Formats: sequence, C-alpha cells, structure tokens
Amino acid sequence: MDDLREALSAYSHHAWVGGMVFLFGVSVHHPDGSVTIPSRFVTQWRRQMTTVYTDLSNDEKASDRNEADRILAITRRWRRNGDETEQGEL
Repeated sequence: MDDLREALSAYSHHAWVGGMVFLFGVSVHHPDGSVTIPSRFVTQWRRQMTTVYTDLSNDEKASDRNEADRILAITRRWRRNGDETEQGEL
C-alpha cells in the first residue's frame, strides 16, 4: 500500500507542478519577484472554488473527470503491477 501511496503522491505533485506552471505562465511578473494574477482568472477560480462539483459546467466537470481518470489509471496499474508504477507514467 505504501507503493500506491507514493505513486499517488508523485501524481499529486505532478498535477500541482502543472497548475503552478500554468499560474505563473498567465501571471504578470514584476521586477521585485511578485506576480499578479489576471482578474479574469481570479474571477473564474473564485467561482470554481465556491461551486460544488454537481453545479460546475460540463467542461469543468470534464476537466475534473480527466484528473480522476489519471488517478484511476495509477490505481489500476498498481493493482496489476504492484510497485512497478513509475513516476514517468503519470
């Protein structure tokens, strides 16, 4: 079970990195090292973080389903292969 935990933790970090790359990619960078998130993203993400899953748009649900599918794939590989799930398979 620790191997599955590690595989899921590796995926969690991979997903977080992707989010941070996106966030910093769309943000305005200032000389002092700070960044400003464009207001359109702030508005969108505030709405999404206060919306329960069932009330999300179909596109937003699809995005969450894609994430769930990636997690399910890791658990399926782990069940099939034990500890052979590699971080590169994320």
